[in-house]
Amino acid sequence: MNDSSWGAPPQAGYWGPSDQGPVQGAAPAGPAYDAPEAQHTRPMPIVPDGPDVPRYGDDQDDDRGAARLSGPLFRDENTSAQPRAAAPQNPEPMPDAPQPAPAPKKKSAGRDLGAAIGVGVGLGAVIVASLFVVKAAFVGVITVAVVVGLWELTSRLEERKGIKAPLVPLAVGGAAMVVAGYVRGAEGAWVAMALTALAVLVWRMTEPPEGYLKDVTAGVFAAFYVPFLATFVAMMLTADDGAFRVMTFLVLTVVSDTGAYAVGWRFGRHKLAPRISPGKTREGLLGAVSFAMVAGALCMHFLIDDGIWWQGLLLGLAVAASATLGDLGESMIKRDLGIKDMGTLLPGHGGIMDRLDSLLPTAPVVWLLLVLFVGSV
Repeated sequence: MNDSSWGAPPQAGYWGPSDQGPVQGAAPAGPAYDAPEAQHTRPMPIVPDGPDVPRYGDDQDDDRGAARLSGPLFRDENTSAQPRAAAPQNPEPMPDAPQPAPAPKKKSAGRDLGAAIGVGVGLGAVIVASLFVVKAAFVGVITVAVVVGLWELTSRLEERKGIKAPLVPLAVGGAAMVVAGYVRGAEGAWVAMALTALAVLVWRMTEPPEGYLKDVTAGVFAAFYVPFLATFVAMMLTADDGAFRVMTFLVLTVVSDTGAYAVGWRFGRHKLAPRISPGKTREGLLGAVSFAMVAGALCMHFLIDDGIWWQGLLLGLAVAASATLGDLGESMIKRDLGIKDMGTLLPGHGGIMDRLDSLLPTAPVVWLLLVLFVGSV
């Protein structure tokens, strides 16, 4: 069809439904209201209100084709005689059906708890066996942990920052530091630390000078951060009740971390240091302090010779503070490096350094407070 309105007479040459040929004498093409013969145009049939409404195709008129193509007439099934102009032009849209509120997300632990518990139990068995059977064997366990921790730290520094802290002098010096602390005490530990730093400076001279300052600085930092702090664990072991002192140190640190994790995961709402470690909360810190203080009172009373329960409260408070700071310190390092874990050696835990983060800074704190409370022997 052309653009003429529905109900216009057939144009010249139009073959009607009777197929009798073109209609003779038809008006020229154009809208019905412009043609002079517009009065011959048949009006649009009015749809009655009753049940005798003619159905589509019932009209026997010769020009029923026009009515059949008039979509607006039959578009509405409403038989009301109300004019179409009365219908609203822009009806209000139907309001959307209320959507059900999304179910709250279940908190996730963030790690494989099964693997973490299994690895933790295995490490605990090795530590207890070496600690209470032969003290020298436990010194070997400390040495292995120090060397692996140094390897993880230096590897991540080189991968993420291009810093090449020399591993060989660090590993040799770190092992010597732990042994010297066990054999010669604090004096031996300090001497070994100084010699390790000197070895790092000399070892790095065998390579080009570019980056020398940052490499040796990172090397000295690694020597202090990992083996030197671990030496205080070996020095705790030299006392008569050394095995129980080390056990107290380990139990309080683990209990502090467990309390922080359990309370923070269940009740944590207020971030402790969101820019450093978004997962830590103030509620978790309170849980760490509470758990560690109770454990400290029990350990000082039952494990440490001449220990008093109130000393254990102070010891537990100090351990919770140092363990939290140590955890935040390594989180700062990992955030600067852009990594989540220092390694993948321990399933469910990460690397060795991810388990030493709270232990290392806590070791000198526990060693010092035990010396003040009950002496060094």
